[in-house]
Amino acid sequence: MSPLLTDEPATQQACADLLALFGREGYHRVEPPVLQPASVFLDLSGEDIRRRLFITASGDGAELCLRPEYTIPVTRQFLEARARGAQPQTAVSYLGPVFRLRAGETGEFPQAGVESFGRDDRSAADAEILGLAVEATTTLGLRNAAVRLGDMGLLTAVVDALGVDAPTRRRLLRGVAAGQPLAALTGEGNADGDYAGLLGALEGQDPRAARAFVEDVLTIAGITTVGGRSASDIARRFLARAERRAAALGGEKREVLESYLAIAGNPDDAVVALRKLAGDASLDIGAAIDQFEERLGFFAARDVDVEHISFSARFARNLDYYSGFIFEIDDPVRADRRPVAAGGRYDGLAERLGASAPLPAVGCAVWLDRFDSLAVTA
Repeated sequence: MSPLLTDEPATQQACADLLALFGREGYHRVEPPVLQPASVFLDLSGEDIRRRLFITASGDGAELCLRPEYTIPVTRQFLEARARGAQPQTAVSYLGPVFRLRAGETGEFPQAGVESFGRDDRSAADAEILGLAVEATTTLGLRNAAVRLGDMGLLTAVVDALGVDAPTRRRLLRGVAAGQPLAALTGEGNADGDYAGLLGALEGQDPRAARAFVEDVLTIAGITTVGGRSASDIARRFLARAERRAAALGGEKREVLESYLAIAGNPDDAVVALRKLAGDASLDIGAAIDQFEERLGFFAARDVDVEHISFSARFARNLDYYSGFIFEIDDPVRADRRPVAAGGRYDGLAERLGASAPLPAVGCAVWLDRFDSLAVTA
């Protein structure tokens, strides 16, 4: 039991009930090491976690950190056991302390959760995890939970169907996950630094005239060389950059992406809106929509009321490893509306941790210190 949970009988019973719930569903409790290689989190976690790590070092100088969350440590533990020839548990649970720098709050706080590895029935596994998360929050005293749903798989399908280049694809997916406005990701605003206006003026222009224009601008500014490049070289680079920008996400593609990101509300209504967008814009995203709709059916089978779920195409969790459905659960009566539980699908994480192939994986975390029903020490 986490040392941050008091010995009050009600708190101990609530945590025991939570672990019993996970156990009944076949999730076996594990406890990965508190010390983890810092490089893993620096490479794979979102910026929000990266900047709040507790960093230390081993005796041989290796950079370590206190685990800031459980998903990556549990996945590493699973892969290490498999590499040794063992048969690791494919459904695991945990309850213990995690460590993050938090202004005005203790840097050590308890977290519980579950992770599921290797299931090919992805929609059913997704629904099981969301159902468990809702049951877990109910076990801990939350009533009338508000569930927000997103889907990185849908976003990826839309971006791929638009046919953007690889650098723009990465920028869009990571930018949306980080909550950046679309204007900053599509060449508007500051995406191209101080040159956005110039690049915009060059888009669609005759190449020879555009090159002469850039050279004239540089000449007027008294610039003949920069970093060993002539005005002509600089002009060519500007033109190439403008061409990439225009090809990456032109006006029509940008409008389609804006229309997708505007879809929000009841998940069943979202399916209708998604199919209409796919038809109107000739987007080949039918398989992703089918999976989204199939998942909703499994939600109903798990007694998760879809009417109490809100979907937002723009919603994303600021962690780099999510690749499919994502969700957050919060308490509507909390003033800060901070999520009390969250999770999603991360099929690509194992491969990024060194596995030879992707591994289907989905899980959720529950932040115990955000439940008024639990006595948690500061």
